[in-house]
Amino acid sequence: MFNPPARRATTASLPAYNNFLKHFLCLAAVFLASLSGLRAADDLQLGSNENIFIVLAAINAAGYDEGLNLPDNHPFRHELLEYLAKQDIPVLPDLKSYYRKHMQRTGVADLSQYISFALSITGPPSFEWRTRNVDVPPDAVALSEFKTLLMAFYEQAKIEDLWQKAQPDVDKEEQKYHAPLVAMTNAIDGYLRVSAGGYLGRRFSVFVDLLGAPEQVQTRNYGNDAFVIVTPSSKPSLFDIRHAYLHFEIDPICIKYGIALEQKRSLLDYVQGAGALDTAYKNDVVLLANESLIKAVESRLDKNPGEVTQAARQGYALAPFFAEQLPLFEKQDQSFRYYVEDMFNAIEPNREKVRMAGIKYDAAPLVRAGKQVAIPAVEPKLSPAAKTLEQAEDLYSKRTLDPAKELYLKALEQDGSPDEHARAWYGLARVAVLQNQPESAVKLFEKTLGASPDDPTKAWSLYYLGRLSSAVGDSERAIKFFKDALAVPGASDMARKNAQTELAKLPK
Repeated sequence: MFNPPARRATTASLPAYNNFLKHFLCLAAVFLASLSGLRAADDLQLGSNENIFIVLAAINAAGYDEGLNLPDNHPFRHELLEYLAKQDIPVLPDLKSYYRKHMQRTGVADLSQYISFALSITGPPSFEWRTRNVDVPPDAVALSEFKTLLMAFYEQAKIEDLWQKAQPDVDKEEQKYHAPLVAMTNAIDGYLRVSAGGYLGRRFSVFVDLLGAPEQVQTRNYGNDAFVIVTPSSKPSLFDIRHAYLHFEIDPICIKYGIALEQKRSLLDYVQGAGALDTAYKNDVVLLANESLIKAVESRLDKNPGEVTQAARQGYALAPFFAEQLPLFEKQDQSFRYYVEDMFNAIEPNREKVRMAGIKYDAAPLVRAGKQVAIPAVEPKLSPAAKTLEQAEDLYSKRTLDPAKELYLKALEQDGSPDEHARAWYGLARVAVLQNQPESAVKLFEKTLGASPDDPTKAWSLYYLGRLSSAVGDSERAIKFFKDALAVPGASDMARKNAQTELAKLPK
């Protein structure tokens, strides 16, 4: 454990400590966001994305005004514009010119290219491509010259400060999705009989965004990562998220057993006249079967057989076959990952050709107006300590420190899990920092570490102990704490990034 020096910080060390205090508020807000992960594993994440925020801040400054005056547009978007109007941004004329030259025919397409770009780059300040150039999506590559403008905009407009200011609003948007998303993904995993994180190295992320036009849902699949980006909405956009999650779970299975389907390519001849069906499905029997299967699963989850008929008319002509097979799957014990092969082998081309020939295909795709998924919002059963912690965190976020401190102390006396009591100690430590009590903060962070904290809380506590050690000139202990923080398996990306940054500043 870290034993603080008996003496108080010297005058020479106070500037460093005060600088720490200045940044602590921002970092604590980010920590709160990091606790919204849905699982201990990294396969499913709910949160916000700094790159998307920065890129959309830039295009809003440059003239992107789609949905700006709609009632469900997020108020922070107007706050952004007011904030930017007060900044000195020399690059703004060039940014506006670039945006105008790259505008698309619709607001959705306009937003889409910048979402692809944001997901394809590293964070500030360099904004380099995450992958090899050949692996960058074409619509992102088309915006390559945007990187230089974005670097200048990020610095000149002080977007880092704005990103931290946005965190309370981001947290509120995330909370709209947390319980429904847990219920939805658990329902799907239960129906398919698959375990969370069954495919190592794959990740499904839902990012909430405040700065795009409302009621937008953007989905991306890049390698092993699946992304869903949702903009402000009066109700969570669960239909689109569920559809994306079904793809996340089912796509690898269909690819694995795709050889069995390739022998039945002749079925594609019977969907060529489907006017609503995208050409990709008309040319790839695995894609056609994959989407048809997902449509059938959705109909079972919704208990609505009419969705199968609708899917078939849209060109997903194998949906009726899979709708017949799914009740058989439900009556046996195999996981979906293994049963799919049996379903694919059961496709009889001649029988399906007769069925397809009788389908009257729609001429155009359906326009779905904000379809919602009937998934009950599961309210987590909170312990008394957890309920008190929620109240304490709300007061802490408003910087009502003394009442927050009382509630953290109350949580320690109530029934709760060890990690909840650790979070109470952590809350008290943060209050001590903000009240300029570094020695008390050190002891409270140590209490946190001794109370069986979860990994995110442990990593942040170690990180802040490193900062406090550094502030009083104890580089040796600071290095140890930062390295220990990096070694925590479940540390958040932000905690790791900050620990690495601070570690790099210290003498080796």
